[in-house]
Amino acid sequence: METTHVEKVKSASHEVHGPSMDEWDPWNPPCPPRRPAPPGLDLLAQAKLISEWFDEVDEVIATSRRTKIIIPDRTPESVDGGFWDALTHLVPILDEDNVHGFLDLFQRDYRGLAWGFIITPLTFTQMVKQNALKCAKVALVGKAPELRGFRANPNCMNRYGYFPLHEAAEMFSVDMIKLLFCYNASANVRTAGPEVIEGLLPLHVAVENTCLHKYLEDNAFLNQEDLDNNQANANYVCKLIHLLCLPEMKIFLDTTRLLGEHTDNLIDELWNYIKEGRLVESAILLLATQKQIRGGLSCNRNGKNKQDGFYVLINRILYHIVSLERGQTGKENRQLVAQKKLANAALLLVHAVSHTGEALDAYIRSHPEVQIID
Repeated sequence: METTHVEKVKSASHEVHGPSMDEWDPWNPPCPPRRPAPPGLDLLAQAKLISEWFDEVDEVIATSRRTKIIIPDRTPESVDGGFWDALTHLVPILDEDNVHGFLDLFQRDYRGLAWGFIITPLTFTQMVKQNALKCAKVALVGKAPELRGFRANPNCMNRYGYFPLHEAAEMFSVDMIKLLFCYNASANVRTAGPEVIEGLLPLHVAVENTCLHKYLEDNAFLNQEDLDNNQANANYVCKLIHLLCLPEMKIFLDTTRLLGEHTDNLIDELWNYIKEGRLVESAILLLATQKQIRGGLSCNRNGKNKQDGFYVLINRILYHIVSLERGQTGKENRQLVAQKKLANAALLLVHAVSHTGEALDAYIRSHPEVQIID
């Protein structure tokens, strides 16, 4: 049964589950003011004015829900329950990326697939998860008559606390990430909620899942003797760069590069990895995004103070090393010693990529695509 304009407007303020939201909540944006009826207007004309106002309200709400960043997911559990009922029909359709099949399923029964002017986050996440590019595009465009005006929002968090771009990053689907960016997906949204590691950008997902590759797990993570002296540092950094330049790593670096191009404060995200001593993650991000780092574009997106990002990083590491040395008093502190070793290795890594990054980037990009095998 279709919901009337009046019912939708009246219920809009009651659809939020969880903490109360203020009037500027993008799920329930402020409604346009209602125009007063001119004096002497008959009842039929008044009813038309009211109907037009309800149409305006619907359009404002629908536009906001389809385009703004929506946190958290507002889909009622009963609607998501309908999604799980529909999933057995949806999965084979998305496996084939069958647009006609999806539209037919939606037209027959969209309960569980759409609610509140948008295709539900779980439904759209499933499209991304199965890499159904054609179906995802149809959902993002929202023009097919079978969709009844519903459309997917690429910036709507699902009930598990992550966004479509996080899912695409986890799959290393460059094509899906490009599609999401075409429809204004934000690379600066972060995971939130009790069911996820909070505060992760899509970029973090790509970098940290790259670390799970067998080549890196088996060979890239530090042994105790790896950083014992300058030569050991150099050997480790060379080994790490060599592993990341293998053809099998291309898709991982391509994904990270694409996400890095759209991520704010890239230098700061890289610095967080470096100061935590996470050398593998630092190397992945350095190699994949060295062009942006070199240009200083991520230091300040407004174009001010466009320093070379490598210069910024080197100075931060040197200051960090000096701070660690000051922290060592009398008897050596093992933790500080370990941190200093990692900082020295990070300094060598940044220097290496700074000097050879352009050649390495061209070499990595020249590799043919290698399929990821689950």
